[in-house]
Amino acid sequence: MKTFMDENFLLHTECARKLYHDYAEHMPILDYHCHISPQEIAQDRRFTDITQVWLGGDHYKWRQMRANGIDEAYITGDAPAREKFQKWAETLEKLIGNPLYHWSHLELQRYFGYYGHLNSQTAEEVWQLCNAKLQTPQMSVRGLIKQSGVTLLCTTDDPADSLEWHDKIREDKSFDVQVLPAWRPDKAVNVEAPAFADYIRRLETVSGVPIKTFHDLKAVLKNRMEFFHERGCLVCDHGLDYVMYAPVSDPEAEAVFQKGLCGDPLTPAEIAGYKTSLLLFLGREYHRLGWVMQLHYGCSRNNNSVMFDRLGPDTGYDCINTYAPADQLVSFLNALSVTNELPKTILYSLNPNDNTVIDSVIGSFQDGSVVGKLQHGSAWWFNDHKAGMTEQMTSLANLGMLANFVGMLTDSRSFLSYTRHEYFRRILCDLLGGWIEDGEYPYDERVLEKIVKGICYDNAVRYFGFAL
Repeated sequence: MKTFMDENFLLHTECARKLYHDYAEHMPILDYHCHISPQEIAQDRRFTDITQVWLGGDHYKWRQMRANGIDEAYITGDAPAREKFQKWAETLEKLIGNPLYHWSHLELQRYFGYYGHLNSQTAEEVWQLCNAKLQTPQMSVRGLIKQSGVTLLCTTDDPADSLEWHDKIREDKSFDVQVLPAWRPDKAVNVEAPAFADYIRRLETVSGVPIKTFHDLKAVLKNRMEFFHERGCLVCDHGLDYVMYAPVSDPEAEAVFQKGLCGDPLTPAEIAGYKTSLLLFLGREYHRLGWVMQLHYGCSRNNNSVMFDRLGPDTGYDCINTYAPADQLVSFLNALSVTNELPKTILYSLNPNDNTVIDSVIGSFQDGSVVGKLQHGSAWWFNDHKAGMTEQMTSLANLGMLANFVGMLTDSRSFLSYTRHEYFRRILCDLLGGWIEDGEYPYDERVLEKIVKGICYDNAVRYFGFAL
């Protein structure tokens, strides 16, 4: 029997262990997509207790606590922090085979020096240990980022955001980790949303420019992109139901925009036409600016209407959607390609059945201008576990070039989530090590070092063009 989560955790062969410990283990981290708060980084927030760190905003944990019969008062409610932690400990001990079990214990090991098992019986011990450690200087937000080995991270920011906290971080020479904005214009894209008109008014206020037409909106968004670009933005992100392609004329898109401003009901065809028009415009601008376009799709969000009304979005009531037409994805990418305006693009589907589709699609648009111009993004959300990561990388290796993969991101709201990079790196090295041990690839240290370090860090630096 192997020791629980020791230094060779998930590393099943001698070759895997060598690849991880010699090449992957000490590589820095570039987190090109996350949801942490730039304000908390600017202010170097400190946490009072482990519940605040672990359960505040973590809908991964919330879902499992609900599945364990825990009352909402102990999840998102006003129960005491110690009691919430106890309920999480009671839940965690049941999560055999779940990545949350691994993530939680990696975080306990790396940040708190705890190598035991968190469960209902050890909860008090862990509570005391973690809370004491959180009072030490190195456990502030900036301290956690630094000790994680992060060199650069990209937050997720709306076009209407002032980016004032990014400015403050950049001006503070005492903190040498780059914190850059990433453009997320979903509220401008989702013309069918009840709050669409209110959002357009917000954009008007921020930009100081009236937005009366679809042309006005595009002009304001272009201006805001320049504002983001001046502050180091090189990445955008879209959260889509699916990648659609339903081209319409400018007057047709204008008519839909006007209906959106008035809150009038829209047909599915009208919504698809507007979104296609705006996304094509944005894609061309991303190419002009040299940004990377990230497309996340395949999620059915806010499924529980009762709980959405009570708690709002991002609270653990989402699931995988199976509708993602490959022909529309291809047509969208092709429409940008025919005018030589297809930006570097990363595709993520929440449905693991789309892995081979994505890998075949990206191969259709590699043009030799950039190494791995189109990327299959890392296993996302419901797939960032051992099986999901292995399946994504195996599919990419089968149909594309795994060695050019830009690797892992946190996609997290927690400052302790950087252990996900360690988790990924162990799985990567185990996968490669297995192939080598089986004689499917030679043990060539020169090449393997380049492959492992590339996927862990170097490929992302090159691909995004960050100054590191």
